[in-house]
Amino acid sequence: MEGRLANMWRLTVNESKFVETALKSELRVDGRGLYDYRKLTIKFGKEYGSSEVQLGQTHVMGFVTAQLVQPYKDRPNEGSLSIFTEFSPMADPSFEPGRPGESAVELGRIIDRGLRESRAVDTESLCVLAGKMVWSVRIDLHILDNGGNLVDAANIAALAALMTFRRPDCTVGGENGQEVIVHTLEEREPVPLIIHHLPIAFTFGFFNKGNIVVMDPTYVEEEVMCGRMTVTVNANGDICAIQKPGEEGVSQSMILHCLRLASSRAAATTKIIREEVEAYNREKSLQKVKRHPTLAKSEVSGPIVVVKEGDKKSSNQVKAEEISVEHVERLKLSSDEVKSSSEQEAASSPSHFKGGPSSWDPYSEAMDVDSLKVSLASKESSVTKSPIKKKMNDDTGNAQKEVTEDIEKKDTAEATKQKDGEMTLKDAVKPKRKRKNKSG
Repeated sequence: MEGRLANMWRLTVNESKFVETALKSELRVDGRGLYDYRKLTIKFGKEYGSSEVQLGQTHVMGFVTAQLVQPYKDRPNEGSLSIFTEFSPMADPSFEPGRPGESAVELGRIIDRGLRESRAVDTESLCVLAGKMVWSVRIDLHILDNGGNLVDAANIAALAALMTFRRPDCTVGGENGQEVIVHTLEEREPVPLIIHHLPIAFTFGFFNKGNIVVMDPTYVEEEVMCGRMTVTVNANGDICAIQKPGEEGVSQSMILHCLRLASSRAAATTKIIREEVEAYNREKSLQKVKRHPTLAKSEVSGPIVVVKEGDKKSSNQVKAEEISVEHVERLKLSSDEVKSSSEQEAASSPSHFKGGPSSWDPYSEAMDVDSLKVSLASKESSVTKSPIKKKMNDDTGNAQKEVTEDIEKKDTAEATKQKDGEMTLKDAVKPKRKRKNKSG
């Protein structure tokens, strides 16, 4: 940039001859071969549809926006695609602010012809309401630094911005079904554009009356070359557009040679663009995931209640807490008494007694002391069933429950008393030998 400013955009005669002589020897000023491409770097901004491309010293930024407009009368079912370029004096002192010059208009037309005429972007998918409302996509290209070959860098910036652009989702509703509702990014996920293929532009510079051709010319080479040609092709080898400015004529064989070079280079450039776009989409998808911090496991089992300092407990809450504490203490006392009474019973019971009911009672923790005494006294009798009813009043006094306990005592066959004249099971079953003797 400093060299360009010092020379006031004009190369001396010696510098021009030096560049031409080096090209005749198949050498270039920057050390590249005749058909070598400069390093390509693609970056993306935080917002959808913003890209930044750097091709050598050439730096271009692209930005895509969209708005709802009325369609053209001859194409009521298609949206529109327009390209605007801005040449800032910061990029090149020869660029003047204000009205775009010839170079800016030519740049916009070359990129527009390659994108729109090749139907790379599906404009029919931009239609919201036929004949009334469609999306109008606008591509703004800002030249940040002119290092030569602005067409190729601006074309790649436009493609990268279009591939990462997302328009708001919209629906058609209302009473007559003619009202368009545009949803925000918080309500619905934005919709990407439908791009069928990537038309990539390649610029060639001609020297020595069209006998020498170079690919991706720099700013110095653009000052010396006698003509140039821009070929727009995709990865499939389809020719989308050709632009040949300049007065110098080019032979047919040279044009075919340039087309073959562009077709071989298109696949590699397309791969670079798609890889960068996929990496950007993965990064954006990770940002959408809401990650919650993992809570540390609490040592205390049960729910944890957090009360703010400004909150005050009501009288009903205080009473409920007191009642619950009293209820827990009462249950603990009743369980202790049940355990002591069961131990005393086990000590006083005779050692030869077998087949009695177990000392554990499933309702013991919820029974009063009086009911427990009645149930213990009933064990001494030989009654098979002794129903006990108990009424439990809740601490709040709202509900009453009746608990019925049926205690069934079954003595084993060894401890039961046999009545007089009643046969036992052993007497009923006789040995096999006795039966044979009787039958004989």
